[in-house]
Amino acid sequence: MKFFDNHAHLDDEKFDEDREEIIEKIHNENIDFISAGYSLDGSKKAMELSKKYDFIYATCGISPNDIPQSEDELWIMLNQIEELAIKNDKVLAIGEIGLDYYWEKDENIRSLQRKAFTEQINLANKLDLPIVIHTRDAIMDTLTILKENNVRNKGVFHCCPLNRELIKEALKLDFYISFAGPITFKNSKNANEIIELVPNDKMLIETDSPYLSPEPFRGKRNDPRNVKFIAKKIAEVKNMELKDIAKITYENAKKVYKIK
Repeated sequence: MKFFDNHAHLDDEKFDEDREEIIEKIHNENIDFISAGYSLDGSKKAMELSKKYDFIYATCGISPNDIPQSEDELWIMLNQIEELAIKNDKVLAIGEIGLDYYWEKDENIRSLQRKAFTEQINLANKLDLPIVIHTRDAIMDTLTILKENNVRNKGVFHCCPLNRELIKEALKLDFYISFAGPITFKNSKNANEIIELVPNDKMLIETDSPYLSPEPFRGKRNDPRNVKFIAKKIAEVKNMELKDIAKITYENAKKVYKIK
């Protein structure tokens, strides 16, 4: 049985002491994954991992929590992201990008987040790549930007918030929905309903490692080996075999990311 974790951060410092050992264990469990960029440095590290291992892919992008404090700095950073993406054919998408108003209350910085999101959509279109979206406490603005800017290759709502209206609108826009550890949490009251809402041909699975470990490892460091617990939860809700969820989500990843 082969799994595809479509969003992990193996470049994170939490893996500094045992990264190679963990990657070997992931490979031994027959799991391919994307090391997702979220900053310029993280994107560089993700690209390096993808070059080193044939079962690791990368995305490059600046997340809303990692954008610089000025528009001039933003342009410099985005030019560097473009250079990274052009140099490596294992860069599958521009991301993670999007909006996050949870921590940021300054409207000037929120405006810069929206600018960065829009410009990275333009970059994805220029490079003929999909996008990977991070959204938190910013659903309406996220959807507005997606509706106002044609996203040619669509993409993925990563660790998608379990919000009924967001998912309905995302599906209308032809985006994929990626489920992560929160669907397994005991206090996630609407997880089953949301899982049933997403058609099989639009669902993906991820760990968002090293964060958001699924049950039964909640609170511990996460890694792509735990992606099977997200798949198991989906299989239970949809009354399907685990192997079928693994196959469907792997094929969906190949489709959205154009993996040959």
